Amino acid sequence: MPDRNESPKTAMSDLPDCWPPLPLASWKDTYATLHMWTQIVGKVRLALTPRVNHWWNVPLYVCARGLTTTAIPYAGRTFELRFDFVNHELVLQTNDGQVKSLPLFPRSVADFYQAFMSMLDLAGIEVKIWKMPVEIPDPIPFDQDRVHASYDPEYARRFWQILVSVDRVFQEFRSRFLGKSSPVHFFWGSFDHAVTRFSGRPAPERSGADSITREAYSHEVSSVGFWPGAGIEGPAFYSYMAPEPPGFRESRVRPDAATYHPQLNEFILMYDDVRGATSPCAALLDFCQSTYEAGAQLAHWDRQALEKPSHSSARTA
Repeated sequence: MPDRNESPKTAMSDLPDCWPPLPLASWKDTYATLHMWTQIVGKVRLALTPRVNHWWNVPLYVCARGLTTTAIPYAGRTFELRFDFVNHELVLQTNDGQVKSLPLFPRSVADFYQAFMSMLDLAGIEVKIWKMPVEIPDPIPFDQDRVHASYDPEYARRFWQILVSVDRVFQEFRSRFLGKSSPVHFFWGSFDHAVTRFSGRPAPERSGADSITREAYSHEVSSVGFWPGAGIEGPAFYSYMAPEPPGFRESRVRPDAATYHPQLNEFILMYDDVRGATSPCAALLDFCQSTYEAGAQLAHWDRQALEKPSHSSARTA
């Protein structure tokens, strides 16, 4: 039975099935292939939607069965693309009643790309995307990639189930902030789920940064997110400030398992440490809150104006 003071929604999301094991060694090939598939679909959304500040028109969103583009406008029509990790298919739905699907099974990125573009064509949707993957080493054009060809439905389902649980916690964390905040969204380029808070102040220009980075970090931010394994040996949560205030990396944050990664310049909390906590939701929320508070305090954010009073444990007078 849940604690009397704990909401049923929170108690349900702490059930073991909501935080399944996701060993990187067991699913890294599926991960690499799915990363490319989501980039292909995500680039369609990028090509057809109006550009939004900080590239917020780019990500995918967690939904009841997987990851969705949400509605995309097209020539007086609207369509949606959804990775369904329950039935393991990519679904295309249009507002004029068309429903088409592409089964998800082990096949190369090149074959997936051709089948996906054919599905769009049959639905009367013509779109050109840049075929080169982004934010990965040694990219291979989608229509030539026969290296990545794995799909384990069980690990794809586990990945999505974790995103559902993470999304729930991030949405709660986002609700505590009154200032400008990003949606909780999934970036297919970096393959991470994230939410970002803003101080409201412009950030110093980044010398030598490309146009995408300049736009993403045009203002001061505090960001938290979830990687399923990129950059480190296993799935993990991260938290960073940009620009990083002096003393941030020496801050004491919660839970105790969280550490600062000097190469990534971020606090890291391994997924297995969250999964093994008495309450995974509480542990993750504590990580989000404590790292944000440490950074906001040191960077002199106007916390009185930016935060809901009941959700700050270290606000200045």
